[in-house]
Amino acid sequence: MIPSQSLQEAVTIIKQGGIVAFPTETYYGLAVDPFNEAALARLFTLKKRPEDKPLLTLISGLKQLPTLAESVPPCFSPFMALWPAPLTLVFPARQELSRRLTAGTGTIGIRISPQPVAQRFIALCGQPITATSANLSGAPAANSGREVARHFSGNIDYILDGGTTPGGAGSTLVGCVDGRPVLLRRGVLDPESLPWTF
Repeated sequence: MIPSQSLQEAVTIIKQGGIVAFPTETYYGLAVDPFNEAALARLFTLKKRPEDKPLLTLISGLKQLPTLAESVPPCFSPFMALWPAPLTLVFPARQELSRRLTAGTGTIGIRISPQPVAQRFIALCGQPITATSANLSGAPAANSGREVARHFSGNIDYILDGGTTPGGAGSTLVGCVDGRPVLLRRGVLDPESLPWTF
């Protein structure tokens, strides 16, 4: 169990424009304030991430969804009923979001994580956070706080060390094209377990 003081410190760092590593249901993620352009720019530089790759985001509940998504495709309703889960849905993005979040796609990937530390962290932030994998672009993702520290050599502002995460595949990614769900990436959730035949 991560102490509340550590979580509060991590929240303060996010609100100050910093970068926090935290455990998710798959790997460790890197969190910044998705509405802070300078924080997003630093995150891309840290990861050496190409600008044409969008960032996934996490929310604590459906009340935060409108801050990122312009609308909710009706076909997503049965998928959203599965949240919290390792299931990222790609929504139409609000126009004012940073291009670094969307990579100019006009869409934004969002999910609610079932990982308890992630849930508490996002709830305390009171807003969405980014959840890009904790690794240099193209390198294996970290599944422990120690691996995060090794990847980034002290350049992360804070690590919420929740132990070792399961690893394996990332979140399953589903989009909506012409009003129909589309499987964009296979992940932890078996497509056969989802409420749609792809």
